[in-house]
Amino acid sequence: MTESPIGPVDATKVPRFAGRGTFARIPEIGDVGDYDIAVLGVPFDGGTSYRPGARFGPMGIRQASRNLRPRFHVELDTAPLERVQVVDAGDVPCTPYNIDDALKQVERHARELRGDGLKRIIALGGDHTVALPMLRAAKETYGPVALVHFDAHLDTWDTYFNAPITHGTVFRRAVEEGLLAEEKSIHVGIRGPVYDELDLVDDARFGFRVIRAGDLDVIGIDGAVDAVRRRVGDAPVYVSVDIDVLDPAFAPGTGTPEMGGLNSRELLHVLRRLDGLNIIGGDIVEVAPAYDHAEITCLAAATVAFDLVTLMSKNEPGDR
Repeated sequence: MTESPIGPVDATKVPRFAGRGTFARIPEIGDVGDYDIAVLGVPFDGGTSYRPGARFGPMGIRQASRNLRPRFHVELDTAPLERVQVVDAGDVPCTPYNIDDALKQVERHARELRGDGLKRIIALGGDHTVALPMLRAAKETYGPVALVHFDAHLDTWDTYFNAPITHGTVFRRAVEEGLLAEEKSIHVGIRGPVYDELDLVDDARFGFRVIRAGDLDVIGIDGAVDAVRRRVGDAPVYVSVDIDVLDPAFAPGTGTPEMGGLNSRELLHVLRRLDGLNIIGGDIVEVAPAYDHAEITCLAAATVAFDLVTLMSKNEPGDR
């Protein structure tokens, strides 16, 4: 970018509850000549196994993002929207009736947004199925990437009701398709029941490492961050955040809630301590506004999305 970025609507002139309805009231993609980071809505929840409704996630996250004050990030000590041009790329127009077709539409859209390959994308889901086409699009530019996966669930099942691609199987498919770098991926926040002990065995066999939610009580934030950073090294990193990594007390509006999760402060502490990693993309998924209360879940997701934008703004390709 050679010109100064166009930022969000000034909240001291237009109240946050008014004005444009984009994410954090940033410009739409058609309002700028070029951009560095795009926020993309992916309203698809056809891979959901329990409560549906994440197709309304992008809408809910954008609405809650009005509450943000995005000009300066205090904890990360930067003004991200002044460093890089961030745009709202709208929603992928994907079919709600066919998983394979929908994922092809998402991947095609993501490839087009990446353009020359240097542009970054934050996807607002949608269920976790949408991570697969986003990883497929990322591989075209970066090759296999490291994955930092915040979730209550492993998402490495083989099939569910004989369906090979669902929100619980995406990372098994990603391994099989060679989308993830070997021995570079890690789950954070895992907890709750599994269908069979083999689920854990398979996950380890695929090369994942796990920080369970309860591990934070023992190793703390420092230990978790150290494990993540040592795991991914200097590889290009994709960060995938399922909002159900948070305990239902902090994120009730999700499709498959599990007790005993992270609290909001723990998630933000770990996420913000990833500062300096080569984050090339990410997503925030499984937000189902119909089960939310007072925008608790949507606000959590909007905050996480803004943190991802901020982390990426500090590590633009030209800065490395």
